[in-house]
Amino acid sequence: MSVQTNVKYDVKDPALAAEGLRRIEWADRQMPVLRLIRERFEREKPFTGIRMGACLHVTTETANLVRALKAGGAEVALCASNPLSTQDDVAAALATEHGISTFAITGEDNVTYYKHLNAVLDTRPQLTMDDGADLVSALHKDRNDLADQVIGSTEETTTGVIRLTAMAKAKVLKFPVIAVNEANTKHMFDNRYGTGQSTLDGVIRATNVLLAGKTLVVLGYGWCGKGVAMRAKGMGANVVVCEVDPLRGLEAVMDGFRVLPIAQAAKEGEIFISVTGNINAIDVKHILAMPEGALIANSGHFNVEINLKGLQEVAGEGRRVREFVDEYLLPSGKRVYVLGEGRLINLAAAEGHPAVVMDMSFANQALSAEYVVKNHAKLKKQVYMVPKHIDDEIARLKLKAMGVKIDTLTPRQRKYLNSWEEGTE
Repeated sequence: MSVQTNVKYDVKDPALAAEGLRRIEWADRQMPVLRLIRERFEREKPFTGIRMGACLHVTTETANLVRALKAGGAEVALCASNPLSTQDDVAAALATEHGISTFAITGEDNVTYYKHLNAVLDTRPQLTMDDGADLVSALHKDRNDLADQVIGSTEETTTGVIRLTAMAKAKVLKFPVIAVNEANTKHMFDNRYGTGQSTLDGVIRATNVLLAGKTLVVLGYGWCGKGVAMRAKGMGANVVVCEVDPLRGLEAVMDGFRVLPIAQAAKEGEIFISVTGNINAIDVKHILAMPEGALIANSGHFNVEINLKGLQEVAGEGRRVREFVDEYLLPSGKRVYVLGEGRLINLAAAEGHPAVVMDMSFANQALSAEYVVKNHAKLKKQVYMVPKHIDDEIARLKLKAMGVKIDTLTPRQRKYLNSWEEGTE
């Protein structure tokens, strides 16, 4: 296996690489679409001469994405997009065996997190990949001198797209961005089926709680919230949904869930999971109203969804009672438990989304990056949706890999659909 001579890294233990290689290979077996893309990239080399900087969750699935990018000729540097999401054996394998400059350590503090982020920016990337827009944000705020050489970026999450759209609206965004999160083959599957399963996996691993019979409150009924609510209901939980959007609230009602304001749901819930992408979705006043023993988790993105600073002001620092579980004693004498330090519970306490789902998400990342490289000269400094032909191609490849066949329109049917002249006969 060839290794680049210019690779730099900061990982927990390079000796973990052998285990990381085995797990990367296992994930690769469940990512047939990305594997086909990697094979084409290896032949065509669309990224020759391109430096890429990525701020993503350093997992087995991400490893196969950056392998595909490197196979396409890119020089890749990678850091973690969440201090608790790194799989240290994977980071070691990427750095020492796959020749990827990798800066990621599980549990790194904020100083190290931003040091690693800047280590990626030190490679002077021409194309960036983000999961939450921290890399693009730092590039604009602190490393502004690098922005002019960036031809574009891709963004994985709802949170990141919100931030980038705000930047574009304020006319401060300095290069085009493809909103990978908005692709149908991303949000309809990754956000719904991936988040739904992996979030509950994280809650259960952290606590060993039985969901059946529990009142579980889901804050936010976007694609992630739909997935969490659906899976929790399937495991026997009594699901309550909290929403600010009337259409989504109505949809939750029609899907069979109770919909309540968080102020009311806080009094009833036993497990709370925030998937809003917004700050203080679970605020101190809500926590104070919760019953004894309530479990509080986040699967949206940043840990700001839970007002942890406010909680610590009224309850102190908390006490670690179990790995990934911190107990807070409220002034009333009740105890509540925050899971995974309020960070993404599916990655903090579990392994994130199954590889078979991330196959489509990262196929979107890879093909969107290729699209930016080929088309950046004619793209404006704004946020773009993933082109439909990319979305359709990923769905086609996924169906092929699953052995599923679908119908095709006849010429007569195509003509009918494109005509305004035909109607009732």
